[in-house]
Amino acid sequence: MSLDAVGRESYLSVKERLDSFAAGADADRVVAVADQMLAVARLLGREPRLRRALVDPSRAADARVDLLRGLLTGKVDDEALDLLTGLVGGRWAVPNELREATERLGVEALLAGAERAGDLPDVEDELFRFAHIVGGDRELAATLGDSTAGVDRRAGLVRDLLDGKATPVTVRLAELAVGGFGGRGLEASLGRLVELAAERRDRTVAYVVTAIEPTEEEQRRLSGALARMYGRQVSLKIEVKPEIIGGVSVRVGSDLYDGTVLRRLTEARQALSK
Repeated sequence: MSLDAVGRESYLSVKERLDSFAAGADADRVVAVADQMLAVARLLGREPRLRRALVDPSRAADARVDLLRGLLTGKVDDEALDLLTGLVGGRWAVPNELREATERLGVEALLAGAERAGDLPDVEDELFRFAHIVGGDRELAATLGDSTAGVDRRAGLVRDLLDGKATPVTVRLAELAVGGFGGRGLEASLGRLVELAAERRDRTVAYVVTAIEPTEEEQRRLSGALARMYGRQVSLKIEVKPEIIGGVSVRVGSDLYDGTVLRRLTEARQALSK
């Protein structure tokens, strides 16, 4: 989500409300509110005139809030309405920021629900594994990313694939990724959702590629070294690729540390060809 300074301030103030609500509610209640937030985000995506009306700077904040209340009172829970009116009462540079902020808050609510249920680490790992499966299957990636097919149809396929194999929150988030979370493609959406799940656990994601599965001790040492480097606990996401021959590649955000044998061989070939 890309917001200007004012929009980010508006979002963060409402996220504090969400965290306060989630801390005192049971998991099912939080997830129900999340589903309602995401439904409103979809509504805002379909209705550009409504988006414009709800961020119109020529209207007083109270008038924009009253408009939203008139549309949603009795249709969403009080907690969801409180969060939504908080967003609408904020300031946004462009109408689409409101939709993006609503969607992001819905995702945060889903993650908060998983946290309350004790499922957040599982959600993070399940999303990563699903992203790995999609990335390794061109036909599946093409089917799920086919924009000419309806989102509901592709989301139904995700449900069929994950039914009984992942937590309900993981399934909801994977369905959201199919629709393009934050305007991203499928694989980028899944990657961002993995990162948000890790952030909620106060962790940074490190994507690790190795030729063979590292031992638990090797993982512990690598995690510790990265934690010292970044000043934060690290969540390792390991992918085994025998084709790199040996060594290890680690990506944390925009930082890439590539110590693979494949990279060194590629560099040697390039040097010899000059």
